[in-house]
Amino acid sequence: MATATESKTVEAKARQASDKNAARRLRTTGLIPAVLYGAGKEPRSIAVDPKQINRILNSDSGHNTIFDVTLEGENTKAMVVDWQSDPIKDRLLHVDLKRIAMDKKMRLYIPIQLKGEAPGVKTEGGILDTVMREVEIECFPSDIPAHIDVDVSGMNFGSAIRVADLPKSDKIKYLSDPEQTVVHVTAVKEEVAPAADAVAADAAAGPAEPEVIKKGKTDADAAAPAEKGDKGGDKGKK
Repeated sequence: MATATESKTVEAKARQASDKNAARRLRTTGLIPAVLYGAGKEPRSIAVDPKQINRILNSDSGHNTIFDVTLEGENTKAMVVDWQSDPIKDRLLHVDLKRIAMDKKMRLYIPIQLKGEAPGVKTEGGILDTVMREVEIECFPSDIPAHIDVDVSGMNFGSAIRVADLPKSDKIKYLSDPEQTVVHVTAVKEEVAPAADAVAADAAAGPAEPEVIKKGKTDADAAAPAEKGDKGGDKGKK
């Protein structure tokens, strides 16, 4: 089982906590603001290369990856716990990194990957319905799997795989409900056509009368005192 430990490092530089303008100036240099915290130590304001962070987020294990952060000559194990992106330009704006204590167990969600082809789909006309796309586990950081592989090649029509049926390992413990369905082979849902009698009745009734929308104040509106318009508006997200 592939683990989520990344051998490469993220090089960080110390920075002073600052305002938005300073953050924009930092981004023009090719770096982005970040925060490093956790493991009982003081939070540090840092600057990192967004390309290195994107490499981690786009890896097989994604944000569950454990990697080294180099800061002022010291290496710290960390993982990405939150990030901000520009949805228009599709670029990172800010990232939160959490220090990881390698000797303490963690709880996190791991993606589920389906392997193989189910006979219930291939030869029996069913469809493979995925109910869970990730499962919660507990393990040491060095044992975090990149994903949980689920073999569906033995699934016939009507069969299901539950959390209790997932691959066993002495290094991880499943925390999700063991009876919860992960994936099952079920029938294709068919759309129910309207009954012929209902269609005939609708045709005989003819076109419906258009709804008349009246403009102007109602009696209740006229009786109520006039209110001033709102001065404020919803603020957009940063």
